[in-house]
Amino acid sequence: MSFFEKLGFKREEKLKEGLEKSREGLLGKLSKAVMGKDTIDDEVLDELEEVLITSDVGVKTTLEIIKRIEARVSRDKYVSASQLQNMLREEIIALLRDNDTDKPAEFDAILANKPHVVMIVGVNGVGKTTTIGKLGNLYKLAGKNVLLGAADTFRAAAVQQLRIWSERAGVPIIQQGQGADPAAVAYDTVAAAKSRGADVVLIDTAGRLHNKLALMDELTKIKRVMGKIVEGAPHEVLLVLDASTGQNAMQQAKAFTSAVEITGLALTKLDGTAKGGIVIGISNELQVPVKYIGVGEKIEDLQIFDRAGFVNALFEGKKG
Repeated sequence: MSFFEKLGFKREEKLKEGLEKSREGLLGKLSKAVMGKDTIDDEVLDELEEVLITSDVGVKTTLEIIKRIEARVSRDKYVSASQLQNMLREEIIALLRDNDTDKPAEFDAILANKPHVVMIVGVNGVGKTTTIGKLGNLYKLAGKNVLLGAADTFRAAAVQQLRIWSERAGVPIIQQGQGADPAAVAYDTVAAAKSRGADVVLIDTAGRLHNKLALMDELTKIKRVMGKIVEGAPHEVLLVLDASTGQNAMQQAKAFTSAVEITGLALTKLDGTAKGGIVIGISNELQVPVKYIGVGEKIEDLQIFDRAGFVNALFEGKKG
């Protein structure tokens, strides 16, 4: 049995464990909202709206979910309050599937480009470097030849941390130290990857969001120099967000997506927060797919985001 086959058995259990705080918060609020109610009426729907908003699902997504629940109650004529949990779970899954514009490939999938270049962005403290290390490890375990690029050169700690993760994952790193030109590091990394026949390149970038113009200028320069070596590079731009910051993560996502062409999102630290509902809101509101979620500190605790699996785990892992 391969590593990924073994890991598959643990994913659902680990996901449920990682979402424990979010699940307890959501279901606890939901139970109070329907306590003593026999049917789903306007009062219950108002309570449900408050439950979703205070669970960091977000106003826009909450209103869409409420609209779906209202339509279903009207269609089915009589729906008991006790059925609300299953109905809510089913409608959230349906909503996310309607907005499912992209499904991330497994780590062992055949890549269209060689090397496949991924640029990772995000503000300081969200777990960006850790995510890069975990991605590198999972790609390597899937048989890919991986190279990391330490282009966050504004903080010495960032280069050092990525070097530690490269050693932990057992993948090589290209670095020039603090103060080096980030674009030069990215250029050297992609050039080295091409000459070595690497499959995947993961490029770290500075975790700053002081203004959109400076962010765009810096990342555009990095993208331009990489594109000179490998056509179409970077092939992915992954934005890392800290799920525990709730709606702040949503605002960061909106700021980055308005300044940079983001192709995917990774939400970290879900195991330490009750704000897991933000994943639903971000997945629905932005025209960018959530590709990965972090549900623990171990190197294998970065998971490919599965919408139905996530919602089922949020509602105690029930199938549907």
